[in-house]
Amino acid sequence: MIAPKVFLSHASEDKDRFVLDFALKLRENGVDVWLDQWEIKLGDSLVEKIFEEGLKEALAVIIVLSNASVQKSWVLEELNVSVVNKISRGTRLIPVVIDDCEVPESLRSTRWVRVNDLDDYNTSLQSILSAIFGLENKPMLGQPPARFSGPAPLILGLTRVDDLVFRTIAGIQIDGDSGLVEWGRLCSETAFEDIPQQELLDSLAILEQRSYIRIVRVIGAPLSHVVLTDYGFKHFAEAYVEGYQELVVRIAALIVNENVSLNENLASRIDKTRSFVDFVLNLLESDGHIKVSKYMGGLSNVWEVSASLRRELHNA
Repeated sequence: MIAPKVFLSHASEDKDRFVLDFALKLRENGVDVWLDQWEIKLGDSLVEKIFEEGLKEALAVIIVLSNASVQKSWVLEELNVSVVNKISRGTRLIPVVIDDCEVPESLRSTRWVRVNDLDDYNTSLQSILSAIFGLENKPMLGQPPARFSGPAPLILGLTRVDDLVFRTIAGIQIDGDSGLVEWGRLCSETAFEDIPQQELLDSLAILEQRSYIRIVRVIGAPLSHVVLTDYGFKHFAEAYVEGYQELVVRIAALIVNENVSLNENLASRIDKTRSFVDFVLNLLESDGHIKVSKYMGGLSNVWEVSASLRRELHNA
């Protein structure tokens, strides 16, 4: 990396009490400081060295403002050139205030660094180095809370939080083969850790209002548990289950053509959970295509198939 060139403008009265030590510290930290006593040799033209070499080649100009320097016409001339360079070439201008002095009008709108202790100014030095090297001191950007991230909702009318809650409930009940989703289980979900409880309850209420879930309430708690409705399953599956319609046709074909009637056997044949199959069977039954008997332990059996379903499959 090429060392950045920085011009150090100051009054000679400040050299021994601050400027020389400051310039040495800058060089120790990789800054190529242009300081008059290091750069101007006997016989050199002051104007040419300062304005054609020092200021013209500088990436940044540090102006040390003190009771002495603000009175110096030479320093003010260097400041004027620096302001022009800032506008025309983007030269960075860094005022360093070491006295309780009046800041020149041309620097009033520029953020400056104040050095209160000339013997101990490491914090100010680090700020100056960050400005020279273009470093940022703000913390790294983390991940946004789950309620503000993730995919955009695929179901019209749901917010990101509603969608997240809906997908979580469906995932637990369908993929987890669970008959219901308890309130405690919902609250323990990592995806909800950044969502206030009231916002979670509001989303549940919205989902219930749209008939996607059914909420079972109990005295002494926000609720007992929630259950995904058949209507909610249909909307979830159509939006988020890849090849959902083909899976429905596959289940119907197994029932009609291969006489597979038990839900657990159907689930095994299509490589889905029993809960998934049960929801599909409920929808087929509600449409009048089949009749299903349900038994203890979660087993169900298809015992009648409509003529319309047989014809639909044969004509497909």
